[in-house]
Amino acid sequence: MKKRVGILGGTFDPPHLGHLIVANEVWQALKLDEVRFMPNQEPPHKERKSNVTNEDRKKMLSMSIADHPHFSIELIEYERDGRSYTYDTMKLLKSREPDVDFFFIIGADMIEYLPKWYNIEKLSELVQFVGVNRPGHSEQTQYPIINIRIPDINLSSTIIRNKIQMRQSIKYLVKDEVVEYIKEHELYGKE
Repeated sequence: MKKRVGILGGTFDPPHLGHLIVANEVWQALKLDEVRFMPNQEPPHKERKSNVTNEDRKKMLSMSIADHPHFSIELIEYERDGRSYTYDTMKLLKSREPDVDFFFIIGADMIEYLPKWYNIEKLSELVQFVGVNRPGHSEQTQYPIINIRIPDINLSSTIIRNKIQMRQSIKYLVKDEVVEYIKEHELYGKE
């Protein structure tokens, strides 16, 4: 039987409890062998302006998933420079791991964006998309997708960065270790 692996891509800048809930709910619902968190190098749909390095994001992700035996980090996009297109990444992953069925996990905000994804038709043949609900976004799409209902979470890395900028607490939004790491390394603070 083929190994079933979920891929949750994102900037994870910083990783938050919403990411962990999404991964855990999909892992359970689809009985996946594992879920890999895949930080982007440079996402095609947004500009990253941050003092946070790839190494910082990797460390915060490691802290976030350390207590889940079926979660890991996939660093394949760190190997390449420039924009990270999911199609190119998944083509490479499939060639490295031909005996794996990949389930690419996206929120409803990205479901709406699918028609704009690079090489979406071919990508749909490489992976099984899994969509999760997100408040204020539609889950309707012309592409083959498994929809998983999860508790509504209206949390984003942007909200967390804004709270830090305004010197507000982010406790209970990210793991405690991540709160400490952000403080210790003075990430996302006012310039």
